[in-house]
Amino acid sequence: MMDDPFESSVNLEELHLKEGYDEGYSDGLVSGRDEGKQVGLKVGFEVGEELGFYSGCIHIWTSAIKIDPTCFSSRVKTVIAQMQDLIDKYPLMDPEDLKVQEIMDSLRLKFKMLCSSLHVKLNYNGYPAEANDTQF
Repeated sequence: MMDDPFESSVNLEELHLKEGYDEGYSDGLVSGRDEGKQVGLKVGFEVGEELGFYSGCIHIWTSAIKIDPTCFSSRVKTVIAQMQDLIDKYPLMDPEDLKVQEIMDSLRLKFKMLCSSLHVKLNYNGYPAEANDTQF
């Protein structure tokens, strides 16, 4: 019985297809990991920057309270304390924690309420392009 002369060509094509797939898969894992790392760094920086902004505002308001305990209403003081508690509870070392978004949403809402109560226009818009973007 004679072997099929095209069988080796079919096997060669399948071999190259498998090698190409394996190589592409390996390269995809490496590039996907690198891309994921870059996205994680960017998002982590943005979250840290926003938390730092809120923390700085809380620090200023608590400093004002230490200087003059009557400068804010008890309601405002309560919201400031609640914001500090939320920042303290934020799981910095576990970004996959399900509470991350809930805590950030609560912080944003309390910040807006506080600014409204204090009659100040203070917004967190990310890193400002110009220094004149912040309004009081």
